[in-house]
Amino acid sequence: MNIAEGAREAIYTDGITALRGAFSVAWADAMREDIEAAFAEASAREGGAVGRGPKRYYVEIHPEQLRGFVDLVTHPWVTAVCTDVLGDDYEIVELGFDIPFAGAVNQPWHRDFPMPEVTRKERRLNSLAFNLTGVDTTDDMGPFEIAPGTQFDDSPEFGHDMFPPKPHYERYNSLAVRKYPQRGDISARSALTIHRGTANKSELSRPVLVLGVDAADATNSDKHAMAVTKPYWDALPQQVRDHLHCPIVDRLTPITQKHTIEGLVMGEA
Repeated sequence: MNIAEGAREAIYTDGITALRGAFSVAWADAMREDIEAAFAEASAREGGAVGRGPKRYYVEIHPEQLRGFVDLVTHPWVTAVCTDVLGDDYEIVELGFDIPFAGAVNQPWHRDFPMPEVTRKERRLNSLAFNLTGVDTTDDMGPFEIAPGTQFDDSPEFGHDMFPPKPHYERYNSLAVRKYPQRGDISARSALTIHRGTANKSELSRPVLVLGVDAADATNSDKHAMAVTKPYWDALPQQVRDHLHCPIVDRLTPITQKHTIEGLVMGEA
């Protein structure tokens, strides 16, 4: 039986699916250590971290900054979901993380990028976002909230083709489901599904890893800048190299974040 049986249907119906206990708690704790180290480096330089609302940041990183990268992208559930939804020639295009700190407020309802024409015309999803939490999520930590079934919502009223106007909020509030992932869990969703981060009323941060994957005809790689060094590339399993088409460089350059429009609008939340 396919380890990810039913995942494609769930993504097309609800916009999201998940696997509990995909990784060990120790693996998730190491992931969080790497996220926190990357955030410390990124927040110390101009353009290293982009605001996604008060006390909330996004940082894109290179695969070499995450010790568990190969574990993640070769996990049987991840590869099965990517293949079932995106096709055999899917491409890994993004690795990053979100961190809402204490005091983060409700984000506006949004999707992560404008709807592609292939989705609008053919109702075909050509990208996925995988998320893994660095903490055991509780209600006071500002959990992720999603409006299932809204991945195909389309309106000329959406700001930047991403942000529904406030008169639409009543519908999304009525659909909203909060997610409480625990360390080791992994979810896969269409980033077109309307969602938001909620207010973090705790004293703790809630780091979440993001892995972005495209179908062959998607163009999200244009928004990202991951790279690998030659020794790292040479040591990767062929299974990973087949789906990682990023530049191979002599030395990694810290990434300057590109999500300027999203960061600007999130700041109005």
